[in-house]
Amino acid sequence: MSRRRFLEVDDLTPTELAAVLDAAAKGKADPSGIPHLLAGQGVAMLFEKPSARTRASTEMAVVTLGGHPLYVRPEEIGLGVRESVADVARTFAGFCSVIAARVFDHSRLEEMAAVVDVPVVNLLSDRAHPLQAVADFLTLQELLGTLDGRRLAYVGDGNNVTASLAYAAALCGVELTVASPPGYELDELTVERARNLGAVIDLVADPYDAVAGADAVYTDVWTSMGQEDERAARLAAFSGYTVDDALMEAAWEHAWFLHCLPAHRGEEVAASVIDGPRSAVWQQAANRMHAARAVVAHLVTAAGR
Repeated sequence: MSRRRFLEVDDLTPTELAAVLDAAAKGKADPSGIPHLLAGQGVAMLFEKPSARTRASTEMAVVTLGGHPLYVRPEEIGLGVRESVADVARTFAGFCSVIAARVFDHSRLEEMAAVVDVPVVNLLSDRAHPLQAVADFLTLQELLGTLDGRRLAYVGDGNNVTASLAYAAALCGVELTVASPPGYELDELTVERARNLGAVIDLVADPYDAVAGADAVYTDVWTSMGQEDERAARLAAFSGYTVDDALMEAAWEHAWFLHCLPAHRGEEVAASVIDGPRSAVWQQAANRMHAARAVVAHLVTAAGR
């Protein structure tokens, strides 16, 4: 069995990502045609941090592939404390056909992938949120028709979500502009890696520069889980970066609004935007399941070759 993994979006080639998006769209349109690739098999879901959309969407993705999702809480395994990461991975690889994990430290996913032959899927790490990006680009494809040559503006923290968006944009031919305050920009290594994949990516400070002509405007919370002690500093730094009606008006007149959720209305986004007619966040959230299913199906099929 060949070893496959999905720790970041660019673990897929442009052709593979296009195929995954196509499969996600087909599965969404006709659930009766979804193959039960995981019939009689389990998928281990190891969570170091809680989640709503990630857990629900991944569990349902596994169920609709005919498999059994095995949700494991952090206190049940003590990942890296009670048992080593490698030992936990080897244990679950003996029971399950896929290991999916939501972790604080990305290196834990790399350690898992290095010691098992079953596919390892990143449900979120400090460096990446690749299933979210697949759902995002599925949503953009549904809204815009074609992806190549489109423009996406991201306003906010240059975080794990932004990094995965950058790689997905590179693979799909989407131009990306990221607006962040000083000290919160997308890191240089990520930008270089995305550009090496062919990305057209610009970093700016002014949100209005970022959204000009954009087909979609994306944001995320300013203070993520685990950054609570930085909240006051972040609120001050991101003042002026709220995606409000004025900022949306500066984008293309039919631009859509995206957010990976959860959202803090009145901080990174105005309620009138996220709850308004140009918001696609609930379509985006629902697409998490279709994206997860398509990625898992692709990995299981490829690993079995």
